[in-house]
Amino acid sequence: MTVIVLTNCPAGLRGFLTRWLLEISAGVFIGNPSARIRDLLWAEVQEYADQGRALLAHTTNNEQGFTFLTHDHAWHPVDHEGLTLIRRPNANSPSTGQSPKKGWSNAAKRRRFGRR
Repeated sequence: MTVIVLTNCPAGLRGFLTRWLLEISAGVFIGNPSARIRDLLWAEVQEYADQGRALLAHTTNNEQGFTFLTHDHAWHPVDHEGLTLIRRPNANSPSTGQSPKKGWSNAAKRRRFGRR
């Protein structure tokens, strides 16, 4: 089983994928192509996605029973002791342009000074 999810990709790419996979929702493609065809489809998706994002998930013979690949996603797959997990970007990291607020929260101030 193969699932490809496209976000903000050209309509031509979606049309190309409908030759091989069934589009069950806008930008969500599902099917059962061979491994060779799946790899060729993923190469085409990476080449023609432009500013869009793509995710490929397919069944494989591992403990999870599936694996996935991403293209231009902020979330990245990471191997952790044989399991593939998703690493999300930290909301407080300098890469997002936002820094954590300094000082005490309003709830902490109320607790400390006894105001309700």
